[in-house]
Amino acid sequence: MKNNILLLFILSVSLSFGQKKEVKKAIKLFEAGDVAGAQSLLESNAAIFDQADAKVLNQKLNLEAQIAQANKNFQLAFDKFSAFKAAVGENSDYDTQIQQLVSEIVNSAIEDNEQKNFKEAAVKLYLAYSINPDTNKDYLYYAASSSINDGDYEGALAYYTKLRDIKYDGITTRYLAKSAASGEEVEFSETEYELYKKTKEYTDFREETSESKFPEIVKNIALIYAQLGDDEKAMDAVKEARKSNPKDLNLILTEANLYIQLNENDRFEELMKEAIAQDPNNSSLYFNLGVVNAQRGNAEEARTYYEKSIELNPESEAGYLNLVSLILEGESKIVEEMNSLGNSRADNARYEVLKTSREDVYKECVPILEKLIEVSQNQEAIKTLMNIYGTLGDNEGFMKMKALVE
Repeated sequence: MKNNILLLFILSVSLSFGQKKEVKKAIKLFEAGDVAGAQSLLESNAAIFDQADAKVLNQKLNLEAQIAQANKNFQLAFDKFSAFKAAVGENSDYDTQIQQLVSEIVNSAIEDNEQKNFKEAAVKLYLAYSINPDTNKDYLYYAASSSINDGDYEGALAYYTKLRDIKYDGITTRYLAKSAASGEEVEFSETEYELYKKTKEYTDFREETSESKFPEIVKNIALIYAQLGDDEKAMDAVKEARKSNPKDLNLILTEANLYIQLNENDRFEELMKEAIAQDPNNSSLYFNLGVVNAQRGNAEEARTYYEKSIELNPESEAGYLNLVSLILEGESKIVEEMNSLGNSRADNARYEVLKTSREDVYKECVPILEKLIEVSQNQEAIKTLMNIYGTLGDNEGFMKMKALVE
C-alpha cells in the first residue's frame, strides 16, 4: 500500500514537472518569435494539461491569448485574456495587454478599410468598441461607417441605433498654439496644453471643439430605414433627428424625400419653402432642390433651382452640368418624333422644323458649357460641347474643344 502511494506521488510530481516544463518551453518559443512552434507545442501536449494546477493553466491561458493575438484571431485573444483575468483577478500586465490588443485591432481595421475589406473592418472595430464600451465609442461609429461602405445597411443600422441609444455625440476638442520661435501651429494633449500655457514658448493658445455627430447618426438611421423600404420608421427617425437639429437642411431634404416616396406632395412643398426660408443664399440647397424636382419630372422648377444655384455659386460645376443635362432631356422627344416620320412632303416639312428645334436645344447649351469650361477644364463639359459643335457644323468650335480634350 505504501509503495502504491509512493508511486502515485512520484507520478504526480513527474506530471506536474512535465506540465511546467512544457509551458515554459512554449513561452520561450513564443518569445523567440516562433509563434507556430509555441502553438504546436501546446496542442501536442494538451492531454498532460488536463490535471494541471491553476498556476500552470493560467500561464497556458495567457500564452494562448498572446498566440491568438499574434495570429490576428482577435476575438479569441480577447476571450482568452478575459478568462485569464477572471482566473487571476487584478493583474498588472492585463491592462497593458488589452491596450496593445485594441491598438492592433484598430490598426488591422484601418488596413482592411484601405484595402476595401469593409466587412472585416466593421467586425474588428465593433470588437474594439466591445472590449471597453465606456472609452471606445468612437470605434462603434467607425464600425457603422465601414458597414455602410460594405453595403451592409442592416449591420450599420444596428451600430447607429446603439450609438443613438447611448447618446454618442463624438464631440472632440483640439488644443492648439503657435510656437513662439517658428510660428508653426502645434497640437497638444489637454495636460500639455495647460502646462505650456504657463510658459512663453507658445502663443495664440486656442481650443477647437467639433460639432456633435448625434444629428448625423439619427439622420443616417432614417436614411437606412428608407433604403430598406421601411418608410414609417424612417419618418420617425428623421423627425427625432430634426428635434436635435431643426435647422439642418439635409434633414429637411431627407424628410422631404420621404414624403415624395409616400406621394405626399403638399408636405414636400411645405418643407421646400421651409428650407428656402432658413437659408435663401445656400447654393447647395438650390442645387439639391433642382435634383429633387428633376427626379419628379418638374423640369421648369428644376431649371429655376439650377440657375439660382449657379447664380449664387458661379463655380458650381455640378450646377452647370445638371442644367445642361436637363436641357438636353428635351432632345430625346424631338429625336423620337424625327425618327417616327415618313417621307411625305408634310413629314419632310415637319422634320425640318424638328431639326431646327433640336439645334436650338444645342445652342441653348453652348453658353452654359462655355461658362463652365471657363470656370474649370471639366472634361465632360469639353467633350459634350465638342459634340454639339460637331452637330451644329461649327468646325472652329469643334477643333478648339478637341484641343482641350485630355
